[in-house]
Amino acid sequence: MDYDAIFATQLNQLKEEGNYRIFAELERQSGAFPKAKSYDDNAPDEVTVWCSNDYLGMGQNPIVQNAMKDVIDSCGCGAGGTRNISGTNHHHLLLEKELADLHNKEAALLFTSGYVSNWAALSTLGSRLPKAVILSDASNHASMIEGIRHSRAEKVIWRHNDPEDLDRKLAAIDHDRPKIVAFESVYSMDGDICPMQEIVEVSEKHGAMTYLDEVHAVGLYGPRGGGVSEQLGLSDRITLIEGTLGKAFGVLGGYITGSSHLCDFIRSFASGFIFTTALPPAIAAGARASVAHLKVSEMERLRQREQVAKLRAGLDKAGIPHLENSSHIIPVMIKDPIKCRQISDILMHEYGIYVQPINYPTVPKGTERLRFTPSPLHSDIDIENLIFALSTLWKQCAVSRAVA
Repeated sequence: MDYDAIFATQLNQLKEEGNYRIFAELERQSGAFPKAKSYDDNAPDEVTVWCSNDYLGMGQNPIVQNAMKDVIDSCGCGAGGTRNISGTNHHHLLLEKELADLHNKEAALLFTSGYVSNWAALSTLGSRLPKAVILSDASNHASMIEGIRHSRAEKVIWRHNDPEDLDRKLAAIDHDRPKIVAFESVYSMDGDICPMQEIVEVSEKHGAMTYLDEVHAVGLYGPRGGGVSEQLGLSDRITLIEGTLGKAFGVLGGYITGSSHLCDFIRSFASGFIFTTALPPAIAAGARASVAHLKVSEMERLRQREQVAKLRAGLDKAGIPHLENSSHIIPVMIKDPIKCRQISDILMHEYGIYVQPINYPTVPKGTERLRFTPSPLHSDIDIENLIFALSTLWKQCAVSRAVA
């Protein structure tokens, strides 16, 4: 059997549909964010990155960099293995204490990524709680979907951000069965924010535990960066809060927070924790420095909100259609995979603007988009250049403008 021929056929189909992914070869320049060196021969040597999930530029903050350098000098590079085999490094425990405090919880548990923390925690809860039912928002991230699937627990999908539908579906489940309501605060593709209080109240009414993914909100919302749950004063009413260290905190890793018993339960039974090499101590130290800084500094959040508002206003003035939401994520709708890739390529090659096209299966077919994430380090000139480029391309590529 010619396996390569099978691979090639399916890859060619992706290309014909306009959904083949091409990764830009970039090199982030320390101290120059959001600028990056480009290795694309058809693009300028320096490009402006507009789609990074390093939402606040903390990946190049000197406080974070120096914390990592100091711990590399004192502890070396790697963790040496799993925490079970090699022991828990002191910096892991310091970070877990910092994260538990961030979310007003008793304990926290680190993972190698936000994807792994969702996959491991949901699969463990669903498989270890007898007769559990997991009720999942229809727009939940792939990592949550995979965790639920791997748990083999009964799954119920409720309509996106619809507490009334959740209420009906919870009411149909035997009161004595364990129920886990899994949802996100900020949804990364549309940028919409969930009706969290209503979801929590419905879950409490039916005795369900709440599982909240705050990966696109931690660091960005709440007086200390604890996410939307902190901003709304709901942290103490949510059973488990999951987050990432690789977005607004600018480093790497994922985590869960909750009661001491809950975190110990996941630590003791989750294969995604037990059998995975731990985060390097320097990564943990850098993440802790970032979390601690954003607990007391509002400057980055306030500046980011200013730049988000400026870009939205500029897009509105130019008639460039984008999804309205109250978050920091600005999806500019193209609704055609070929044009989405085409506009992305022209922005990169002719204007030195990098934004990755978002196509199926990340978003449904017909909703293809460019997803912009302004940071506090994007200048007003960066915003003006982007709006000019988009406005020019809208004419060239025959994309419909928004109606004022």
